[in-house]
Amino acid sequence: MPRGKKNKRRSRMKNKNHHHEKCHDEKDESQDQKGEMDSEAEEEKPLCSVTDDIHGMSPASESSSNTECCSCVPSPVSISGDDIEFDHCQYCCGEGNFLHSECQLCHDNSFRDCLDMYVDFVEQTVLYKFKMKQPITREDLLSVIDPKYRYRFAEIFKKAFERIEIVFAVDVVEIDSTNHLYDLVSKIELPNKGRVCAGRGLPKTGLLMTLLAMIFLKGNSIAEEEVWKFLKTMQVYPGRKHFIYREPRKFITQDLVKLKYLEYQQIPNSDPPRYEFLWGPKAYVETTKIKVLEFVAKGSDTKLNKFFIQY
Repeated sequence: MPRGKKNKRRSRMKNKNHHHEKCHDEKDESQDQKGEMDSEAEEEKPLCSVTDDIHGMSPASESSSNTECCSCVPSPVSISGDDIEFDHCQYCCGEGNFLHSECQLCHDNSFRDCLDMYVDFVEQTVLYKFKMKQPITREDLLSVIDPKYRYRFAEIFKKAFERIEIVFAVDVVEIDSTNHLYDLVSKIELPNKGRVCAGRGLPKTGLLMTLLAMIFLKGNSIAEEEVWKFLKTMQVYPGRKHFIYREPRKFITQDLVKLKYLEYQQIPNSDPPRYEFLWGPKAYVETTKIKVLEFVAKGSDTKLNKFFIQY
């Protein structure tokens, strides 16, 4: 074969092979890119997003049929009612009868994390039921715990009830052992089960117990400006509606004074006039100084003798 024709044939075969290799490489690259996109899309899928109505929450197992449980941080959304509502400290800082959770699968978290989640659920269910003046049943509380964890219900209930006690100064007690009904019992006999005003709402006993402890630790009287300075650290401000205490200035200087739990008087010889708080006669009848110190010590995780040293 003439050399020119042979060279042309070799050139065509070389170009054909090169074109075949190029197409093959492009196909492989396209498949690789498709695989990467599928992988990225899979990674971008949220692990879990659960929104449950706390008033009619279905058992946790229904919302996590493919997972053993979720470890979540609940945050309430909104509800209607006379009082503004809670979330957990946060505690309960928000408004809501809904639990919204952004979760991770339990295999990424410890068994203890899962139990803590159900403590949160039980705690907020109790507070919501109480606030709305609805019966608090064991069935309601068990319904927010995954069936796999219900054998630990006694431990979960105990921790949830302790949290409520620490913040609100109320005890969660079983008032009907036959029907397993629970209720909140205020440590001080404030009207309307600690709500003070008639209607729905959360207990306000915790703030009163805190004020009584402050008065005692300051030598049985405390200036009003010191009270507001301390309450500012709790995000409680005079003239600003609070999600538990409504308008705090009215609650402290009028409601609690009218109920005789506090005395509110001008500091002698103060010019311009300054005011102070003292224990009212009803406080002396319904509690003791050691009890209010025990409440504050438990809430701040402080040993009681430290308060006596400060005093």
